[in-house]
Amino acid sequence: MDKLTRFFKILSDETRLRIMVLLYHRELCVCQMCGITGISQPNISKHLAKLRDMDLVKDERKEQYTCYSLDLKDKLFENIIENIVNNIGEYPTLKLDIEKSKAAEKYIELMSAKK
Repeated sequence: MDKLTRFFKILSDETRLRIMVLLYHRELCVCQMCGITGISQPNISKHLAKLRDMDLVKDERKEQYTCYSLDLKDKLFENIIENIVNNIGEYPTLKLDIEKSKAAEKYIELMSAKK
């Protein structure tokens, strides 16, 4: 029961919820999350640390960046996030974040193609 209540406490913070929904779609680094959400790097990092402490996200070093991805081992937690994502139209802030992340993805693909 403790694990479930801690999960809902994590989700009760808007920034952590936004991060989890973004990471549901794709792996991102802190600077990308900052650009998408407009939230400062220290604030994003603080929330990622809490998510990592609960084993909800994992990080991987890629060159000079640390990339984060969602790591939901509990099927119930995955279903909850999936339900939120499937009803994203009801949550304007989350919907805007996803739209911005798609635009960021196109930009990254263009930059990679130029190399």
